[in-house]
Amino acid sequence: MDTSDFSITLDQRPRMMKLEAELEGDSPMVRGQEQSKTFRNRSANINIRRSLQLLDESVASPAALNRRTPRRAGSLQHSTYTPISSGSKYDVSGLLGPTPRKTPSKDQSYNQMDSTMFTGKTYLEDVTEEVTTTNVGLLLEEDPGISACKGLFEDFQKCMKSNASESQSFDLIKEYESACREHVIILRKLMKRATRNEPRFQKTFDMLDLIEHEQNTWQLVHSLLKDQLEVELRMDLPQEDMEVNENGRSLSRKSDRKIVSDFFENNSEIRQSQLIVDWLESCALEKVQRIRDNIKFFSDRAVGWENTLHKLQTRESGTMFGGTDRPLVDEIDPDAAVRQKKMVDDLDKEDESRLLQTLFVYIRAGQLQQAQDICREHGQAWRAATLEGWKLYHDPNFESLEDGQTSSVEGNPNRDIWRNVCWNMAKEPSYDQFEKAIYGILSGNLQAVLPVCKDWLDYLWAHYKVLVDVRVEQELRTQKLSGRQLVSMPSEFWDQSSDPESVFRRLEAYETISKEGLRWYHVLQKWIILGDTDKLIEVMAGWVRDDHLKVPQHLLRFMAHLVLFLRSTQRHVRSDLCSLILEAYVQDLIQGNHKDLVAHYVATLPSEAQVVWYARFLEGVEEKGERQACLGLAADAELDIPLITKLVVENIRSHSTVDFNRNMDQEVDTTITPEDKKKIDAIDWLVFDQSQRSEAMRQANAVMRSFVAIKKLHAAKEVFSKLPADSIDVIVKTWQYQTGSADLPPEEANSVREYLCHRAYLTAMDSFNDLFNQYHHTKPTKPTLAEGASFTEKVAHEQHMKRFQQELERWRHHLNIQTKTTKGMLYNVLLFADGGWMVDQKQVVAPDTNREHQMGLLRQLVLPGLCFLLHKILHTSGHYDECLKIADLVASEQHGLYKVFRKDELQQLLRLLRDSSLSNLNKNLDPLGYESTLDQQPVNM
Repeated sequence: MDTSDFSITLDQRPRMMKLEAELEGDSPMVRGQEQSKTFRNRSANINIRRSLQLLDESVASPAALNRRTPRRAGSLQHSTYTPISSGSKYDVSGLLGPTPRKTPSKDQSYNQMDSTMFTGKTYLEDVTEEVTTTNVGLLLEEDPGISACKGLFEDFQKCMKSNASESQSFDLIKEYESACREHVIILRKLMKRATRNEPRFQKTFDMLDLIEHEQNTWQLVHSLLKDQLEVELRMDLPQEDMEVNENGRSLSRKSDRKIVSDFFENNSEIRQSQLIVDWLESCALEKVQRIRDNIKFFSDRAVGWENTLHKLQTRESGTMFGGTDRPLVDEIDPDAAVRQKKMVDDLDKEDESRLLQTLFVYIRAGQLQQAQDICREHGQAWRAATLEGWKLYHDPNFESLEDGQTSSVEGNPNRDIWRNVCWNMAKEPSYDQFEKAIYGILSGNLQAVLPVCKDWLDYLWAHYKVLVDVRVEQELRTQKLSGRQLVSMPSEFWDQSSDPESVFRRLEAYETISKEGLRWYHVLQKWIILGDTDKLIEVMAGWVRDDHLKVPQHLLRFMAHLVLFLRSTQRHVRSDLCSLILEAYVQDLIQGNHKDLVAHYVATLPSEAQVVWYARFLEGVEEKGERQACLGLAADAELDIPLITKLVVENIRSHSTVDFNRNMDQEVDTTITPEDKKKIDAIDWLVFDQSQRSEAMRQANAVMRSFVAIKKLHAAKEVFSKLPADSIDVIVKTWQYQTGSADLPPEEANSVREYLCHRAYLTAMDSFNDLFNQYHHTKPTKPTLAEGASFTEKVAHEQHMKRFQQELERWRHHLNIQTKTTKGMLYNVLLFADGGWMVDQKQVVAPDTNREHQMGLLRQLVLPGLCFLLHKILHTSGHYDECLKIADLVASEQHGLYKVFRKDELQQLLRLLRDSSLSNLNKNLDPLGYESTLDQQPVNM
C-alpha cells in the first residue's frame, strides 16, 4: 500500500518499509530489541517457516502450488447491492454492503474459500505443469511474454467456433475471459522465475499487465451487456402495478431492504453502477490473494494490543526491561487510549496500522466478511462489530410466517445513526488514514477514501461506490413512509458525484491519475461503462486509422473480437468502422504468419473485402502443400474461392509491367528470376479446383503472353506446364455439366484457341532449338591423318574414315528428319487455321481491349521472326526454291502476314530471298529454282 501520506519520523521509516514488504508478500523483517520475548520467538519461527515455504514452492509439484489460483470464469457475482433475479423475487439478503459476493461462513478456512472463489484444482494442475516444463525455454526467449501468449490467437478462434450461435454470445465472452486467465497464470509463474531488472523481461511484465487488463475488460463487458439484454427482455414482459406478498396482501409499507431491492430492479442505471463496483472489486481480488498468507504477522492469537498487555503484566510482576516506565494505558478496551489520553505500545500501534491497511485491501476487493473475520481473529471483535452496521433493516415476519413461527429481524434499524458516526470518524484528523478510508467508504465520504487510492481503478471504485451510496440513500429517504425521523446526512454527502459522466470528468481532473486514464484499456473501459458503443468503436477505429502498427497485437485482437461480439448482439454499430478494425486484425494475422486463422476472420468482412484480403494473404503462400491447406480453410469459411484465386494471379501479374514492343532481334532469355517464378507458380492457385480450369487457362495465357513478349520462352514453357494436359477436356465437360450445351461461350472458346496458339509456338521453338543443337553440337568430327604416318596409322585412319562417313550419313538423315519436323511446326504457326495465329475466332459482347492489343503486338513480334527462322532453315538445308515460296506466304491475303511486317523487316526478308535466288542461279537453276535451258555462268554472291 502507498504510505507516502503518513506522517512518520526517521526512526519509524524502517517499520513502514517493513509493512509495505509484508503486504506485498515478502517475509517480515526482524523487530528491534524492544519487542517482547513471546513476539520475538513467534517472529523467528515465522521467518523460518517463511523461508521453508519459499524453498518448498521453488521445487514443489504442480499439485503443491495449487492453493494460489485465480478466480473462476464468470465469478463476478451480483453484489449485495444488486438483486438476483429469481422469477419475480430478488435476493437482497445483504443490500448496501461493500462485499459484492457471497462469502464463506465464519468457520470456513481460507483454503476452503480458495476452492469456491478461484479456479478448480484439476485445471490449475494442468497449467502449472505446463509452466514447470516450459518455463526454462521461455526464459531463454528474447521476449518470453510474446512466446508465452502466442496461443491466445488460436484460443480465441476456437472459442468463436465452439460458440457460433447468437444465443451463445455471453458464453463466448466467458471463454474469452477464461483464455486470458490461463495465460495470466502462465505469465505470473514465469515472472516468478524472471528478473524484473533485466530489460528483456520488461516487455514480459508489460504483456502480463496487458492481458490482465483484457481479462478484466471481458469481465466488464459480460456483466454490463448481459444486464442490458436482461432489461430489454424484461421490458417485453407484462408489468404488475402493485407488489403483493405470498398471502395476496399488498405491500404498501416496505422495509429498507425491500425499498432498495425494488430500486435496483426498476432502475437499470443504478443497478449497472453497482455492477461496475462489483467488477472493480473483483479486479482487486488478486491483491487479497497476495497478502492472505501474511495476515498471521499481525498476531498469532486473538488478543488485542498484545505487546501493551505484555508490558502491563510485566509491570505488575515487578520486572521491567529497558528501565523506562512509559505512560501506557492501563485498561485494555478500544477507547482506552482516547479516554485516558495515554499511549499503547509502539509495536501494537504498528500492528494496528498494518491491520488497517489489510482491512482496507479486503474491503477494496469486496471481502467485508473476511475483513470482519480478520478483526475477530486478531483480538478486535469490536472493530468487526463497527463494520456490521451497513446492513439494511428487514423484518421478514411482515411478509409471511414460516410454520406460524416468527423469524429474526435482519439488519440495522439505526443505520442512519451508524452512517453519521462513520462519516464523523472519517473526518477525524487523529485517525489513521486507512481507518478513515474504511469508515469513509462505508458512509459515502469520498474525500476520506481518495488519499489511500493508488491508481485509476481505485479512484473509479471510490467514486462509483459513493455514487451508488448517495443514490440509494436518496431512495431510502424518499420511499420510507413511517417510523422515526432519520438523522440527516451532512450537505457534503449530497453534493458528491451523482452520475457516471461527472465521475469521469472528475477522474480526468486528478493530476495523479490523468495520464493513467489515457491508457488503452482504461479508455475502452470508460466508454463501455458509459454505454456509448458508437464512441467506443470510434476510438478503436481511430487508433487503427492513425497507425494500427502501434497498437499492441493482443489489444488489436481484443478490439476485433469485441467488435464481432457487439455485432452478434444485433447492436447498431457503424459497419465501416467495424470493418476497419477487423481488416487491421486480419493484416496483423497475415504479418504474424497465423496462416490457419486468416480465413476465419476474413469471413467476418464484407464480401468484397473478403476477396481482396484473402487474395492478398495467398500471395505470400508459396509452398504447394500450404496452398492447398489455405484453400481448404477458405472453403470451410465459405469464402468465394474462384474470385479470390483469380485476384491472386491478377495481383501477382500486376506487380510488373511488360513491354510488348521489344526489338525482334532481341535474343531469347533463358533466365527465370524470383519474380518470374512467383508469376509462374501463381497458376497453381487455379488448378486445384477443376471448376476453375477455364480461369486458369485465361490467366496462364496472359502470363505466357508477357513472357513471349520478352522472349523468356523457358518461363513461358513453365507456365504452359502448369496446366494439366486434359485442361481443354475439363473445360468442355465442365461447361456441358453446367449448361448442357456442347459449344463453349465465345470468351472460353477464344481462350482455348489462344492456348493452342501458345502451344503451337512453344512447340515450334522447342523443335527449332533441337534442330539448332543437332546441327551445331552433334555433327561428327572428321578424323585427321598426321604427316609421315606409318602404315598401321594409315590403315587405322581408313577405318576411322569409314565410321565417320557412316556417322555423317546418319547425322544428315536425322538432321533432315528434324528439319522437316521443325519446318512443319513453323508452318503450323504461320498458317494457323481460321484467321491466323493469335487471332480470335469468335466475337464477344464485351471484348478485353488490353488482351486484343497484346495479341496484335505478339503477332508483330513473333511472326516476322518465325519467317526469318523458316528461311534460315530452308536456306541452310539447300531448299532454295522453297525459300522463295515464303514470299507467296507473306503476301497471301488469306493469312495477311504482310500486315505484321514493318518496312525494315520486309526489306530484310527481300534481301534473304535475293540470297536464295542467287543460290539457285549458282546451281544452274532459274531465280525461282526451276531448271533453266540457258547456259549460265556462276553468279558471284
